[in-house]
Amino acid sequence: MTVSNGGARRRQPSLAQLRAFAAVAEHLHFRDAATAIGMSQPALSGAVAALEETLGVTLLERTTRKVLLSPAGERLAVRAKAVLEEVAALMEEAEAVRAPFTGVLRLGVIPTAAPYLLPTVLGLVHDRYPDLDLQVHEEQTTSLVEGLTTGRLDLLLLAVPLGVPGVVELPLFDEDFVLVTPLGHALGGREGIPREALGELDLLLLDEGHCLRDQALDICREAGRKDAPVTTTAAGLSTLVQLVAGGLGVTLLPRSAVKVETDRSSKLRTGYFAEPAPARRIGLAMRTGAARGAEYAELAGALREALRPLPVRVLGGSD
Repeated sequence: MTVSNGGARRRQPSLAQLRAFAAVAEHLHFRDAATAIGMSQPALSGAVAALEETLGVTLLERTTRKVLLSPAGERLAVRAKAVLEEVAALMEEAEAVRAPFTGVLRLGVIPTAAPYLLPTVLGLVHDRYPDLDLQVHEEQTTSLVEGLTTGRLDLLLLAVPLGVPGVVELPLFDEDFVLVTPLGHALGGREGIPREALGELDLLLLDEGHCLRDQALDICREAGRKDAPVTTTAAGLSTLVQLVAGGLGVTLLPRSAVKVETDRSSKLRTGYFAEPAPARRIGLAMRTGAARGAEYAELAGALREALRPLPVRVLGGSD
């Protein structure tokens, strides 16, 4: 392709050349880069050489042992990646206009929701949106938000509010926290437990990085507990519940997780807090101005209805 600029004709790089260069810039290895984008190594080398000729700069420093980016290559790799991301966004928008609820949807889910909500989500997508290629990524909140804002993920299912600029939240439901105790614990099986009781308990929580841990600590602070209540932690709720069954302490579970987790052991009891019980809100999150925003809003409405059988308080679209 050529463009006219004040009478001069100047060639422009092709998308294939930009993809080849971006792949080499990422992998710093011609064979690995060629494999990553499904191009033969000679074709990839030729595309990068053609790009260098078109731009009039040397992008790579080639040696017998490795490939390095030149100073110009370092700068232009960022630009090439941005151009390719914009082209991908254009194609995504065109696909969304052409056929809603088709193509790939990359959904990120927090670990403290995935095992308990995904059966409903997957069932809904299978029944109502059979042409949608749903790809699920289970990660902690910080990683999910990073993935959404950089375009690696399309939609998130997690605890809200996030308060992240450029992110729109679609609330789905609120759910109470339940106290899980070993057999014989004084609060096991009780109802109307005051939050203040948390001030005296040996509380077991998830590892740092889980939003559920932060929520539980906030609840403890609201209950007047000033010291650090955690002596033992776990990477997942299943392990956490087994620690409780072993008598190491008590923990807090969201209502949606209670049946799945407590059915694993006969050595557990549950207790319920007095109203208003401590709770969390779960919702979807998408980028502001997302090309498929109308689809995601429709999906949120369908999910609210599908989630009604769970022990949660489903919200309206504007809550």
